[in-house]
Amino acid sequence: MSARRCAERGAKGRGMSISSVYMDYQSTTPVDERVLATMMPYLTTKFGNPHSAEHRYGWEAEAALDVARDQVAGVISANPQALTFMSGATEANNLAIKGVMEVWGKTRPHLITVATEHKCVLEAAFACQRNGYRLTVLPVGADGIVDINHLEDAIGNETALVSVMAVNNEIGVIQPLREIGALCRERGVLFHTDAAQAYGKIPIDVEDMNIDLMSISAHKIYGPKGVGALFRRHARETAISPQMHGGGQERGLRAGTQAPSLVAGFGRAAEICSAEMTQEAGRLSILMARLKTGLRSIAPDAIVNGNEKTRWVGNLNVCFPGLDGDRLFVDIRGLAVSSGAACASAVAEPSYVLQAIDVAEKDAKTSIRLGIGRMTTDEEIDFALDKLAEAIKKQGGCR
Repeated sequence: MSARRCAERGAKGRGMSISSVYMDYQSTTPVDERVLATMMPYLTTKFGNPHSAEHRYGWEAEAALDVARDQVAGVISANPQALTFMSGATEANNLAIKGVMEVWGKTRPHLITVATEHKCVLEAAFACQRNGYRLTVLPVGADGIVDINHLEDAIGNETALVSVMAVNNEIGVIQPLREIGALCRERGVLFHTDAAQAYGKIPIDVEDMNIDLMSISAHKIYGPKGVGALFRRHARETAISPQMHGGGQERGLRAGTQAPSLVAGFGRAAEICSAEMTQEAGRLSILMARLKTGLRSIAPDAIVNGNEKTRWVGNLNVCFPGLDGDRLFVDIRGLAVSSGAACASAVAEPSYVLQAIDVAEKDAKTSIRLGIGRMTTDEEIDFALDKLAEAIKKQGGCR
């Protein structure tokens, strides 16, 4: 079954009214059925250990890793040998940040990141700070985008690494990767980007953008959970210290037996995203326009968080001033959305990302992140608008 037919099945195909709709695509994505079909042989007949070099079962599994490495690298115009497979973007971010600082920190003990980064980037940076390295956390503007002049001022002779997320996981804004990469290359500083929300969705070329390290996750692109990758340039200047030690897998950078089924699924998901990127962005643009038009009708005072133009088209983070946020979430049950990053969903405090872009606390508590994706249909957009309209009406309207 094609992805489009899978999407249509979600609404019309059941022959009944919709009872629930998934709009949390920044949190995770469903596994595309084409990806699942690629994975299945490596869970059944081709179950070998890819590091067993003495027999056919190992060779088959190793071949799956080689194919996937080519597929994943091709999306970003990278050398396949520059990719290291690991458990996901969180591990990749930790390896990139801690690994660079452990190698270069003695002579260049300064690290720069941004206040709106994913928790795993910020926590890895704070861990480096606790180990004696100097950390600068740059602010962003009200639009969520880092000021390139502030970054330039922050870079010094002792700066080893700049880490800036490509697409923000909460508010969807796209950072100026090409400008940041050019600046870092000019100043002789390594540039790392967490591209978990960008990879396979927007065009990225690691050579053109001067990206030295990039973190990627499969489950954000309709692949399986539990697998991701770190892109790292093969050069002395990008030497990093392994954080996982063992049998020397992945050229000694990340020990542990790889899961061929997950890696094969990752590769197929990457291949599909690359082939359908332009078409999918266009389809989502139409759906998002429908969603925004409807929201303006039912809640004219609603506020979009982050730059409205320079953002991933599948993300809409919006505040509803004057409403009770807790009550709003209760009243829209059946609509799977979030109030921010999935990793911080158990935290009662307002989103630190919204605080960083100067959203008032009372408004931040009414924020909703609406994420649409490959399986989203027109009918699901209308369902979401109906649920929101009903919930807002119960509270007497927005503001």
